[in-house]
Amino acid sequence: MPALGKEVAVATRHIRRLRGASQPILAEVNDGHLYVLKFANPLQGPNLAFNESMGTELYRAVKLPVSPWRPVFVSDSFLDENPECWIQTPAGLQRPIAGLCFGSRFLGDPGMRLLEILPGSALNRIRNRKDFWLAWLVDICAGHTDNRQAIFREDLAGRLDAVFIDHGHMFGGPETDLKKTELGTRYLDRRVYEEIPTAQFEALVRRLESLNVNRLWRGVRHAPGEWVTSLALKAFENALCRMSDHLFVRKTAEGLQKLAISKPTVKRDSWRVRPIGDNPIVRSLHFHIF
Repeated sequence: MPALGKEVAVATRHIRRLRGASQPILAEVNDGHLYVLKFANPLQGPNLAFNESMGTELYRAVKLPVSPWRPVFVSDSFLDENPECWIQTPAGLQRPIAGLCFGSRFLGDPGMRLLEILPGSALNRIRNRKDFWLAWLVDICAGHTDNRQAIFREDLAGRLDAVFIDHGHMFGGPETDLKKTELGTRYLDRRVYEEIPTAQFEALVRRLESLNVNRLWRGVRHAPGEWVTSLALKAFENALCRMSDHLFVRKTAEGLQKLAISKPTVKRDSWRVRPIGDNPIVRSLHFHIF
């Protein structure tokens, strides 16, 4: 049965555990691709899978680049055969609950290198650099409670494309605890926020203003039932209300540039290029920074 318009896949092979607070795993599913899977009952909070799915759909709706995703079924037999994927707790390993996981498609392709952190000298090679402005605006309006995260795909010509990842802290976070400030939702290297012409910035704001919030809200009806809680629904509804308030969106947008133009605190080019490896499985270890 489809969920949010996506056919459910089945996890067939466990690759390895990945680093991160949500304790994701890398697995192959029956469509032949690798996915980063997040269990529906992580220690971080009950709304993680809901936030990941609807946060990704929100970004897609405003034409921001994200990894393809789909719900992935993890069976009891898969869990029993792969205890190394169980959740680590202070009391020991905890077996996840079988069911639907959020699956984020691995983005490594032939002829592409994945990078996690860039030096300042590489920022001008990002072809969609202005998208960081819109991502910041969306994150504030949507109640994102973590720094924005992205990875960079580099082609053979050295051109870079940012892809936005990790939406589990959208809509107040996994436990709907909305405490983050505007600066707390920003991408960590503020140098990425280059000054852009007013017309281009205006076009970005209009992309959010043209968001079809009713379509997003209707999509929740097709979300897996085990992902939906009353708190998640309320937080999502509040986020859609903020994004429907064009006055709020405009005031937020006007303040963003002022926050970003202060001088960066990091030394010039002190952040080295961090490739995500040549082997696709090794590369995935650094794919999602949770």
